Amino acid sequence: MKEFLNLIRFPNLLLVVLTQALVQASLLTKGLDWMRVLETGFLALTLSTVCVAAAGYIINDYYDIKIDAINKPERVVVGKSIRRRPAMFTHMVLSFIGIAIGVWLSLPVGLINVGAVLLLWGYSARFKKMMLVGNLTIALLSASMLLMVAVYASTLNKITISYAVFAFLISLIREIIKDVEDVKGDESFACRTLPIVAGLRRTKYVLYPIIACFQAFLLVVILHPVTSPLFDVYMLLLVLVPSIWLVIKLVRADRKRDFTYLSNVCKVIMLAGILSMLLLN
Repeated sequence: MKEFLNLIRFPNLLLVVLTQALVQASLLTKGLDWMRVLETGFLALTLSTVCVAAAGYIINDYYDIKIDAINKPERVVVGKSIRRRPAMFTHMVLSFIGIAIGVWLSLPVGLINVGAVLLLWGYSARFKKMMLVGNLTIALLSASMLLMVAVYASTLNKITISYAVFAFLISLIREIIKDVEDVKGDESFACRTLPIVAGLRRTKYVLYPIIACFQAFLLVVILHPVTSPLFDVYMLLLVLVPSIWLVIKLVRADRKRDFTYLSNVCKVIMLAGILSMLLLN
């Protein structure tokens, strides 16, 4: 069971559930209404998202057995604790369940789930080996995770779109950093990720403007007259300041452990940003 939970990245799935619950309870209604999280339709929507995401993690590990044996040997599950054929079967079952529930809920949600399954397969098999293509794919999927809640509720508003932009940018930053972290294994198997093609210094030159755009976006949100002083202080101290720290550490980063640290900083920023939804009402 522990190996399976590691395979599907259980903590990451909990973050997916938390994110969609906060969107449902906070962004799509006036006030903070947790009872909306218990609605049957929303629970089914979250289950479908979790199934698709779990299937994506499995197929990614399926294709990355050799690469992960170099980059993260302690985390290899497929081919070690779980055989490849059962792993692929589990991926297909979870993908089918996610798509089936999505179609049952609504055609738009079903189509989003079909697109997510195809993108995750394409990412694992090919996109992640291509410069920036894999990074943009995961960033787009991160944004769609928030948007699909609003799509299902037919309540797509500016604030939900803003959080989707937040998720897209911080995910893109983290994915590029992870490529630097994994460059040794990726290079051994002819991947063409940004740090392999452009080198570490030029990769940093790509990251700096993306982070600057992210920080400019945060400033626009913080300075917006509609947000409360408590929300503004929270975003300033727990999201913007850590992003500045990210840049400071990035300047001197040159070892694998440095980029592992930076990746974790991005995780903290993402979690802090998601939790800020609680302060909007």
